[in-house]
Amino acid sequence: MRTPHAVTAAGVFAAGCLARSTTLTPEALVHDVRAGELQSTLWNLNRIANENGGNRAYGTPGYLASVDFVLERAQIRFGRKFDTYLQEFNHTYDELLKISVTGPDGEGLPVVVSPIYNPPTPTEGITAPLLNTPVDKAYGSMCWEDQWDGVNATGKLVLIRRGGCDVHTKLTHAKKNRALGVILYNNVGPKISKPTLFAEKIDDALPVGIIPRNIGMEWASRLDAGEDMQVTLVVDTILETRPSWNVISQTTQGDPDKVIMIGAHLDSVPEGPGINDDGTGTTALLEIMEAVEHYEGYPHSIRFAWWGSEEGGLVGSTFYTSELTPEEADKIKYYFNYDMIGSPNPMFGVMSDNNSGIGAQLLEDYLTDAGKEVTYRQFDNRSDYAGFVALGIPSTGLFTGEGEHDPCYHQACDTIDNVDLDALTLNTKAAAHALGTLASSLEGVPKRANVTPNLRRRRKTATNFQLWKTLAEEAGRGHSCAHGKMKLTV
Repeated sequence: MRTPHAVTAAGVFAAGCLARSTTLTPEALVHDVRAGELQSTLWNLNRIANENGGNRAYGTPGYLASVDFVLERAQIRFGRKFDTYLQEFNHTYDELLKISVTGPDGEGLPVVVSPIYNPPTPTEGITAPLLNTPVDKAYGSMCWEDQWDGVNATGKLVLIRRGGCDVHTKLTHAKKNRALGVILYNNVGPKISKPTLFAEKIDDALPVGIIPRNIGMEWASRLDAGEDMQVTLVVDTILETRPSWNVISQTTQGDPDKVIMIGAHLDSVPEGPGINDDGTGTTALLEIMEAVEHYEGYPHSIRFAWWGSEEGGLVGSTFYTSELTPEEADKIKYYFNYDMIGSPNPMFGVMSDNNSGIGAQLLEDYLTDAGKEVTYRQFDNRSDYAGFVALGIPSTGLFTGEGEHDPCYHQACDTIDNVDLDALTLNTKAAAHALGTLASSLEGVPKRANVTPNLRRRRKTATNFQLWKTLAEEAGRGHSCAHGKMKLTV
């Protein structure tokens, strides 16, 4: 597999590259955001996916082409104003070849979903008795060790209701109790979302097939009535280590000890081109970067980041944040994250916590002034802000929603036709306004917090930092360069 390359500058000149002797202001950056250019960039990302098997996923030619696409703009079109490098890390590549569940009556289920990093079964699959497990809607079914007391899972496939905790936790408990595999039935229906397990903990989990809610409930009822049921689970996957890259670009202007950072993930899921998720964030960053290139006179440095392997478990961003020394983390005064900001039926969500301060307020104010109703959502460790929040770096972000807001979420239909261009344009302008404000003044920016606790589990409190540190260490294992940086020149 080829690696991304720095493109040559010979014969290339992009209109608008000449710097204007104009001071950067929020109003100037907002003015330079153009819907037509946003749409053009989305078209190019869609084209890249179409030319590379229908996706831009980590470990595929589509992702490499996406990296090259960003590099061409960051290095050639705007290269005189930015220092750009690739940060390399290794990660587990996952490709599903087959998943099936054969029911007790010999029927193959029409819908079975496999999580990312699903451990494989033997070639012939696992055929075993099916064991029902208790449902706990309050605290999550089979999420806690004491819920397994008295459950004899040895040598069986266990039927578990989804929800209440991450799928990996259920699989880990099942393995500790000597089950052979898990049949997980959806807790909502009928659509089944695809979860991600932990790449660094594949050996702790069991093979799993996720089936529709109605079928799982029917099987549970039959088991509770005393019926003996035997099912077969087949999971055939490719799991291998492949390299990936973050693209990092920082202005040559501004105080490098006072950095305002914005990021978006560059990869898609394997199932589709990922134009809303997260071609919209990628596109917004490129448009804002071009606007910044036009201006002078801002006191704080601006850093752009396009994250690799977000869909594989936030790996690129967590590797990046884990590699930061305390001194380097202190230099990042604020982080903005833009993930899915053009959903076709958009909500206007601002991600935040009690340390988000003025950054979140700037985004809200811009959107409400445009007549939009803003919904605040707490950080939930589902996007690339997680590593920054764990380090106590003040952060916020925008999000236009999945589910009813984006019926094509993580599907092949997440194409250029799956984006609300008006929502994307407005959110990009809001992002430009917030960036321009903090690039000029840190007034109202909170100090970096020392500890950010994770309160999602009911029986323990742990720091997010250790979770992301562990993941990043695994992602970078075996890499020959201590910081994973490869400086690029043109």
